[in-house]
Amino acid sequence: MKRIGILTRDCAGINACIRSVVRTAFMYNVEVVGVYRGYEGLIEGELVKLDRRSVSGIINLGGTILKTARCKRFYMEAGQEKAADTVKKNKIDGLIVIGGNGSLTAAHILASKYGIKVVGVPATIDNDVNGVDLTIGADTALNVALDALDKIRDTAMSLERIFVVEVMGRECGYLALNIALAGGCEEVLLPEKEFDIDVMCKEMKEGSSKGKISWIIIVAEGKAHARDIADVITRRTNLETRVAVLGHIQRGGRPTALDRIMAARLGKYALECMLNGNTGVCVGIKDYQLVTVPLEVAVKPKKLERLEEYYKLIKILT
Repeated sequence: MKRIGILTRDCAGINACIRSVVRTAFMYNVEVVGVYRGYEGLIEGELVKLDRRSVSGIINLGGTILKTARCKRFYMEAGQEKAADTVKKNKIDGLIVIGGNGSLTAAHILASKYGIKVVGVPATIDNDVNGVDLTIGADTALNVALDALDKIRDTAMSLERIFVVEVMGRECGYLALNIALAGGCEEVLLPEKEFDIDVMCKEMKEGSSKGKISWIIIVAEGKAHARDIADVITRRTNLETRVAVLGHIQRGGRPTALDRIMAARLGKYALECMLNGNTGVCVGIKDYQLVTVPLEVAVKPKKLERLEEYYKLIKILT
């Protein structure tokens, strides 16, 4: 194997992973090309050679130096064929895809349908890649959101108000659940769990009558909109309620030490899997060990781990 390509999505830690892949490849005398703008760039043939110097000074940067873009064209056969042609015409022997469920699903299509050698690296703030314990970027996103939440708590305590804080997570409540527990919040609304807003409002009124002066409720964006929840709370409790939507702030920021170390390990491992012919897989860490998971397994829905344990703990500590 003489030439490999790297394609990415965006979250903190991806640049550290690119750096690891490129510098490991240099050790094995393998040429690396980067694909600009994700699958859109793969379709259009937007490639750039990467060497040791081009990945210097990026380990601490959020986002991705290769840029990225959503690509609806890839999910049509014409787009897939054009992407596969780019790989073959440019004599790319294998493709390392660093991203989440969508990116890995597309990687599986390239591998299973077009015979392209692909290794995936799980990188998404949602931590929703099946078969691995943690994805690159999830720890940074959690800490960025927690920092914002700590500042919101200062205001909630000072003004004696309820805050409904909306965080990312369309289908997976990983961020919301962990932010709620780490942030000492009173309630969390998750895509994976039913909730009774009447019970929640009753608890607030009872708490207020006993002198509780503030509440923070975390809402995963896939469960409800913070504004809608806040409106219901205000109507039913007559308590002042404010809304904070953290949005894309959670996707940025300097990667934590955990994300940088994981990115370094997985980048090297992905390249070595590629060279050893172990393709059509996603690399990851499971029970502290480096593992490979078939792409068709990695893209299946992932069960939110420790949901009931963490939720009960949140309620006990309220």
